[in-house]
Order: sequence, then C-alpha cells, then structure tokens
Amino acid sequence: MKILYIECNMGVAGDMLMSALSELHPDPKGFVERLNALNLPGVMVEHVSEVKKGISGTHIKVMIHGKEEDEHLHEHEEEHHHEHSHEHSHEHNHEHSHEHSHHHTHVHVGMREIENTITSLPVSDRVRNDALAVYKLIAEAESAAHNCDVSEIHFHEVGTMDAIADIVGVCMLMEEINPDLIVSSPINTGKGTVKCAHGILPVPAPATAYILKGIPVYSNEINGELCTPTGAALVKYFSGKYGSMPQMSVSAIGYGFGTREYETLNCVRTFIGETEDTTDRIVQLSCNMDDVSGERIAFAQKKLFQAGALDVFTIPVVMKKSRPGVLFNCICRQEDRETMVRLIFRHTSTIGIRENVCERYILDRAEETVSTPYGNIRLKRSKGYGVEKVKPGYDDLEKLAMENDIDITDIDFQ
Repeated sequence: MKILYIECNMGVAGDMLMSALSELHPDPKGFVERLNALNLPGVMVEHVSEVKKGISGTHIKVMIHGKEEDEHLHEHEEEHHHEHSHEHSHEHNHEHSHEHSHHHTHVHVGMREIENTITSLPVSDRVRNDALAVYKLIAEAESAAHNCDVSEIHFHEVGTMDAIADIVGVCMLMEEINPDLIVSSPINTGKGTVKCAHGILPVPAPATAYILKGIPVYSNEINGELCTPTGAALVKYFSGKYGSMPQMSVSAIGYGFGTREYETLNCVRTFIGETEDTTDRIVQLSCNMDDVSGERIAFAQKKLFQAGALDVFTIPVVMKKSRPGVLFNCICRQEDRETMVRLIFRHTSTIGIRENVCERYILDRAEETVSTPYGNIRLKRSKGYGVEKVKPGYDDLEKLAMENDIDITDIDFQ
C-alpha cells in the first residue's frame, strides 16, 4: 500500500502543501508547467528551490499579476455582500510589513463565479471535483463564521485566485502521486491574533477553526497564524487518518517552505512510502435479543453503518426457554466503539453488550475507474500475503446492466 504522510508541525497552508507534494513528484517542474498551462486569470506559478536553516526544499511561488501573495494576507478578507468596509490591515503578525496597495482594487467574486472558474479548467474530472469540494469546505466555513448563506459570501479576487491555484495544484499532485492512503499529523494552529477585514481575531481564525472541527489540533509557543483555511480544507478533504507516522518504508521526503520566518523551520513535510502486508485492530460488539422486531434490527443496522461501522450482521440463535432470537454483531474501529455502543443501546432492546478486541489481517486496497463497452465502472483491487484480487463495484454493474437491459455477467471489465 502506498501511503502519503503529511507532517503539520508548523501548521499548513495551501502553497506549503503544494510545494511539499511537488518534491515527491518525479517531474516537479513539469507539474508547474502544466499548472501554468491552465491559464488561471492573472496567475503565474514558479518553482523555486531554496535552502533554509541548512535544509533544502521547495517554495512554489504563486504570483497574481506579477506579485507573490502571502496566502495569510487574503484568506480572511472575504465579506458578507451587505458589508462595504475596506479597512484592511496587511500585517497579520508579520515580522515585517508588506506593500500591497498597488494592486488592491477591492474586486470581489462570489461562490458561483469561483465554481465556474474551476469547472471550466482543462483538468480531469477527479481534479475538478476535488477542487470544487475543497473550495466548498472553505465557503461553508466562511458562511458559518459570518452567519449568512454561502451565496452571500464574496471573496476578494486576489486572495481567491491565489487559493484556487493552491487548491487545483494540490489536487493535480494528489492525482498524479496517487497514494492509497493519506495520513496527517495533528495540526499546529499557532497562537495569538490575526488582523483581517473585520478587525482582530483569535488564532485559529473562526473559519479555520470551523474547518478544523473533528481534526486533532494543538498550539505550542509559536506566535502566528500557522494554519490557513485553504491548508485546513485540503488536509481535511484528503486525509483518511490522523496521528503519528504509520509503519512504512519511506521512498521520498518533501519539504515545502512558507514565506514567513520563525525560529523553527517553517515547512510542511511530506513522506511517501509503502507498507508491507497489513494488520489492524478492530472491535466486535455483540448482544443476544429475543424481543426485537425485524424492522428495528434493520433500522439499527442502517444507523450503525451511517456512523462508520465496518460491518453489521445478525445470526439466528435459540436462546433460553427455547426462544428464537438473534445474535447481533457490529464490527467497528476502536475509536468508534463508544459511538456504536450508544447506538446499539438506543436502537435495539438489548440491556448488555459484549466487546471483543480482534487483530485482523487485511489486504491492501485501492480503487480505479475503468471503461467498458457499456460505460465506466469502479474496480476494487486488493493485494497482500501473496495474492491479488480484482472485483468490480456492484452498484456500477447494476446501474449499467439496468440501463442496457443486460445481465451483470455480460459486462467485461478485464
């Protein structure tokens, strides 16, 4: 299994993540050329190799109308469309000030224009859909922070194009690197305050804090806004797990530098590598019931699957007093056990649940889309322990078979 690990010990911003991922790419300069070839309005991207604190890494400069933007400067300068204040401070905890007035025209763009820009890009469907989904996370966060509808949020044009370049660039790299699993460290948010269009706000800024809900975060003694909304949204969208680096054989390491200087090296670090045959630990929750209806069991099963259960199944049993009953089983991840226990008690008649912690052997899994004479289907590939298995996604087979009035066995996916 190919694993990508993202280390966010100095937070994460879109340009830093893009820079770090580019170092894992076999042709980083070719990637930059393809990103420039998208012709994002006013955007030019440059690959710069740098040495900071004795460490070599990459900083991908995103220039808007010939000027590089610090992502932090514009990320919070969205406004509710009824507001017209333009008292923008550009210091944002910088150790030095910047001159930005020469291109600040206060042009705003709405979410529909942003979606149109991304939709019209000559990229794959996967990149387009990923980029739209990431930007929607940001828009929803800004909407929640300002307590207004997403359609009423207007972003500053300069910051918008900067963020779109970072997001589309990361989505392209994720497609081309194509890891099977992405794991991220807990995210360092930084501390202190950040100045924006609405005044002085705490770090993490409200929109960033909203995106980071459900993600392990922390703050140490570093003063400054280390995590931006774009960085948070990208990590949230792509990461499948959070925690320390999994056991893996590392083949490449990437350093993506930020524009700000701190006592600690300001970078996002990425690792790509392989795991061998895989095991993990799961929890099996079980209970016996002789007084629950089939409808209630079906509903409980649905609720458990919605909450992330790995499997839910029943076995018919004969219980005390010769009563027919069911053995109800839920298999879940360790971190989900309390959620599952509460749901089983809530949606079944049981008054006691048994727990069994199991080690399981699992094949590494990956998914790809292949074309058939009847349309595209997803293929699920599993390998490990000396075997490899390929299975088509049943929902896709069923859909094509129904549309073409054929049997599912008539669809050749090999």
